[in-house]
Formats: sequence, C-alpha cells, structure tokens
Amino acid sequence: MLRRSAHIALLLAGAALVASCSSSAAAAPLVTEGVLAPAAQGGPAVTYTPDAAPAGARLALEVVPGEGSTTATFRVAGMRPDRGYAVHAHVRPCGPTGADAGPHFQNRVDPAATPQAPSSDPAYANPQNEVWLDLRTDATGAGTATATVPFGFPERAPASVVVHEKEMTATAPGQAGTAGGRLACLTSTWR
Repeated sequence: MLRRSAHIALLLAGAALVASCSSSAAAAPLVTEGVLAPAAQGGPAVTYTPDAAPAGARLALEVVPGEGSTTATFRVAGMRPDRGYAVHAHVRPCGPTGADAGPHFQNRVDPAATPQAPSSDPAYANPQNEVWLDLRTDATGAGTATATVPFGFPERAPASVVVHEKEMTATAPGQAGTAGGRLACLTSTWR
C-alpha cells in the first residue's frame, strides 16, 4: 500500500512540475523611450521636421511578443495637438536623415522592392504584413496607438518606428499603404 501511495504521489508531483513548466507565462514587454532631439544631435529619438514633430516631444514603444503574434503600443506626448500621424515600423535604426531608417518592415518581404523603390504592392504593403501604428493626438499633443500583428520576430525584427507626415496611412482595398515624408524616428527594440 505504501508503495502504491508513493507511486501516486510521484506521479502527481511530476504532473504538477510539467504543468508549471509548460504554462505559457506572458512575455515581458520590451520598452523603448526617447525624447525628440534635432537629427544633428543624434540619439534614440530624432526629429527631421520640428514644426510637425517638436524637439522635446516624448515617444515610447512597448512591444509584447505573443505566441504567433506581437502587440505593439506607441505613445507620444508633446507632439502637435489634434493632429493625426501615420506611424510604421522600419528596418534600420534612425539616423541623421529620415531615409536612414530604410523601408517599412515587412514580415514577408516584397521581392520586387529595392532601396530606391520601396514596396508598393498591396499584397506586401498592408497592416497584416507590416506594423502600422497610426495615431491622433489630443488637445495636449498626447496620443496612443496599438496594433497586433499575426507574426513574431524570431529571425529579424524592425529597428525603428518612423512618424510620417500624413495624418493616417492612405490605403484602400487593393492599394498599398502610403504615409508621406518622415517627420521623426525612434530607434527601438522588438525582440
């Protein structure tokens, strides 16, 4: 009888151990923050157009990896009040010019895109294959956008978030999204 009780106790303890190891604990968020400074000063957050993206404005990105998906939340404070901004993840870190951040990050990369001619194919340039975080600021210049995309970043990841000049990503069924010039950039961590 003792032997059977010990065997059951071991089985229950083993089952509890397996359950505790296999439970899916939420991944810790990855947070990147910066204060916009003139591009010539460098840093993690730069403005290319201070009239639209003022120096001193605060940008923050929170990335939460999930199983087969990723949720990104982008927050701004001190931007122009009551204004929309098209915002996207880009492939390279911020630099002295907006072009330094490269094209939009794509989960499935458009094979026809080049550095001189970024993707314009709606099969690739869309919010299910890119990370779009368009937002609208309130009367104080604060705003938040959240996007969940159906992919993670196991092998490659974006390196920045770019704030574009359009008030929202211009798109329609069968049309690639466009966002206009680059106003500001936050070098960011995605994995």
